Amino acid sequence: MEYIDTLSEPSGGCFLCSHRDHPADDEKNLVLWRGKKCFAVLNRFPYTGGHALVSPMDHVPNLTDLDDATLVEMMRMVCDVQRAQGQALRAEGFNVGINIGRCAGAGLPGHLHVHIVPRWGGDTNFMPVFGQVRVIPQFLQTLRQQICDAARQLGIIP
Repeated sequence: MEYIDTLSEPSGGCFLCSHRDHPADDEKNLVLWRGKKCFAVLNRFPYTGGHALVSPMDHVPNLTDLDDATLVEMMRMVCDVQRAQGQALRAEGFNVGINIGRCAGAGLPGHLHVHIVPRWGGDTNFMPVFGQVRVIPQFLQTLRQQICDAARQLGIIP
């Protein structure tokens, strides 16, 4: 229900812009780290444990709206998130993708973001098929700390 309730936010606000504008709330908002032009955040409604997003600071809907420096930083951050997830979670594979436009699956079509979803052999289970439920066996705050610790060990963030 938390996910469904946030789909129609009464304020019409963008959660990524809100996270961008409130760095003091990074831990509460599950922001992993920030760059100059982009930031990484855990998905509050993950497909699987560790599902993260990399977003430009600018509220834009398309890759073509970004300057070269933002595109480079965004892709570098995607690589860094993947490295940190690999170390922290021992992920065996990754799905990395961008949904542009609501018809393409974008839940937040106005603010471009990249999904980085860690995967493991046999990680798909019957819950989504039969119960339309996802089982995530770890608290998001604990997971955030694990990924940030791994990023520090890898020298991605100070």
